[in-house]
Amino acid sequence: MSIPSTGEILVAGRDLKKSYDRGRVPVLAGVSLDVQAGEMVALWGASGSGKSTLLHLLGGLDVADSGELTVCGLNPHNETDRLTLRRRHLGFVFQLHNLIPDLTVEENLRVPALAAGMSNQTMRARTRELAEAVGIAHRLDHRVQDVSGGERQRTAICRALMNSPRLLLADEPTGSLDEETGDTVFSLLRHLVNERGIAVILATHERRYAEQCDRVLRVRAGKIVA
Repeated sequence: MSIPSTGEILVAGRDLKKSYDRGRVPVLAGVSLDVQAGEMVALWGASGSGKSTLLHLLGGLDVADSGELTVCGLNPHNETDRLTLRRRHLGFVFQLHNLIPDLTVEENLRVPALAAGMSNQTMRARTRELAEAVGIAHRLDHRVQDVSGGERQRTAICRALMNSPRLLLADEPTGSLDEETGDTVFSLLRHLVNERGIAVILATHERRYAEQCDRVLRVRAGKIVA
């Protein structure tokens, strides 16, 4: 049974602009968007259209040149707000999982929990809960470099969920996976929205995934177009 959207606005962006090389390389040309709690929104567009840059602004990995932005009621361009956002409200999944290869799956999952000061008892329980939910509990004591690509991406998703975020930003999470594994990862993200009420913003160039989201925002040349 799906959890309906509450109508609460988690992301509110207005006229966001971003360029590089002192304005000579425009990337975002005035993007506005709202995302509600409990919905899955696709940022669909070709490589270089500005999808990843927009996600980076939402997650506080980069700063807009101009425009207004709040995420979970916080300003991701303010250092104090950004730290609170990452520790309590926001998870990020990258195309390349960005795990620490010499650590085990379990040790990778514990990294954000340690940063947030989670107790050992809570951390152990949360690790087991997430690992069982995505089918990697039998891999917890394996090093990341010894598990499959799909298992690595599921580990990355668990890591992003460790601190029970309200919003998950996923930047081409299926882009480096084969079709079957990609479908499995997408289904997991869809399940998180339907069953746990987490909001997901998914950047993808694959139309079949975009069309399975609740809404599609088409990104072209740094703008959201109809």
